[in-house]
Amino acid sequence: MKHFTIKELAHSDTALAKGIDNFPTAEAINNLTKLVDNVLDPLREKYGKPILVSSGYRSAILNRSVNGATSSQHRLGEAADITVGSKEGNRKLFEIIKSELPFDQLIDEKDFSWVHVSFREGRNRKQILKL
Repeated sequence: MKHFTIKELAHSDTALAKGIDNFPTAEAINNLTKLVDNVLDPLREKYGKPILVSSGYRSAILNRSVNGATSSQHRLGEAADITVGSKEGNRKLFEIIKSELPFDQLIDEKDFSWVHVSFREGRNRKQILKL
């Protein structure tokens, strides 16, 4: 893990505001590490500029409080919502992931307002969605 930290991937303004413990489980930390090593760090190297994680790991309580899907990969530490602060930049991230990196799900969220990416070692579906 070169460019991202577990603390950054577990940070949540909502959790802080509501007093929710969002410290990841050992399994989630393992999954977050794989996500960073296989997708996020290589993406940062290819993009060449910092990438912000707007949502990474979510505990069950936090996931419910943000109306996340009960089957959300964020709960397992397998997913991150990322942005570089512009739709144009986010589109570039999306294209790099799509063409050059392993992933399970890649989602263009709200016309590139952010990008959702997930990684499941050995079980990647290469599913591309637009929400």
